[in-house]
Amino acid sequence: MDIFHYFQRKPRILITGGAGFIGGAVIRKLLKDSECTIFNLDKMSYASDLTSVNKELLNLGLKNTERYRFMNVDLKNQVDTSNAVDFADPDLVMHLAAESHVDRSIENPKDFITSNIIGTYNLLESSRLHYKNLPNDRKNNFKFHHISTDEVFGTLGKKGKFNEESQYKPRSPYSASKASSDHLVNSWLHTYALPTLITNCCNNYGPWQYPEKLIPKIIINALCESKIPIYGNGENIRDWLHVEDHANALIKVLTNGLIGERYCIGGNEEKTNNQIAELICNYLDKINPKTFSHSSLITYVEDRKGHDFRYSIESKKIKKMLNWYPIYCFEEGIKDTVKWYLKNKNWYVKFMK
Repeated sequence: MDIFHYFQRKPRILITGGAGFIGGAVIRKLLKDSECTIFNLDKMSYASDLTSVNKELLNLGLKNTERYRFMNVDLKNQVDTSNAVDFADPDLVMHLAAESHVDRSIENPKDFITSNIIGTYNLLESSRLHYKNLPNDRKNNFKFHHISTDEVFGTLGKKGKFNEESQYKPRSPYSASKASSDHLVNSWLHTYALPTLITNCCNNYGPWQYPEKLIPKIIINALCESKIPIYGNGENIRDWLHVEDHANALIKVLTNGLIGERYCIGGNEEKTNNQIAELICNYLDKINPKTFSHSSLITYVEDRKGHDFRYSIESKKIKKMLNWYPIYCFEEGIKDTVKWYLKNKNWYVKFMK
């Protein structure tokens, strides 16, 4: 049965940021597991890549005009955003597009303000006007799903977990811009009755992740026999979730989530940066042996400004209400990810030029 069986027709889904790591995983799953029509809106920034989606289209024998359409649009442009929403005529909106790298937000916060805040505003307004003009039968199923991060909640000590009631305490330009976008989405729900949902997820990993992120950076630097930079003393802790598990959770929320609700998505896999680096290096020693230990490449560098100590997500709500559970064990997921990068050098080297 199609996962969107409650629609009277095949739903049209507008996905922003579909050329990104998480957005690409969501699109691939929707192409495989549903009959929906997907409109992928992305501005194609430095970290954007359509290779994985295009490969999935090819595997499924789908042409660009059948169930999938790419639209090169920057959400910062209000007119282009409005035109894209009108063209897509969506039944569902999944908003994943965002500038997301903390280091870059520290160096150039303006890009994060314009993309994550102004871009979200433009999409909300365009979606509100679109929703207002829908016939009642389509209004009943319309949803605006905003995908956010656990970083909006700030930092934790050695104990405790974030949940749906956690107070917002962002501590970087990136997390502050995402917190702002969360508040905008919530206000459009209460002020304009736009049917919205919000999800906040922990750190993701897996194949196709852009090389500047922690896990691919460790893997790629180790494969290139380059220094592996680790901030501070390496004892900062993150909760990790495989990107395919996150994609499954997002689609669960899109199909079964209740309007106005927030769902926290975690992997229950807390690891220090040191543990991750050692795990990857030890595994590479086995499958890609050298005359030296890969862990000898680990180098501690000056800590990031305002570096949050620990993130951890409590996922009881989404498990109980939507019956979602992660499938991937972190150690096995990391091994699969390492092997993927080992086999796909031609993909990641194009981002390193």
